[in-house]
Amino acid sequence: MALESHIAELNNRHKALEIEIEAELHHPASSDLHIAELKKKKLRLKEEIEKLVSH
Repeated sequence: MALESHIAELNNRHKALEIEIEAELHHPASSDLHIAELKKKKLRLKEEIEKLVSH
């Protein structure tokens, strides 16, 4: 059960980053560097989720 709840938490964080990225993309004063950092975090989460699900 702990693994499933961990994966669920990672999915929630992934979705929150997706929402934050969308908001930044529509904000006129957004920083490209900040958006790139958010996308990297989102990708790392996705990779971690895939790794956990495949095992």
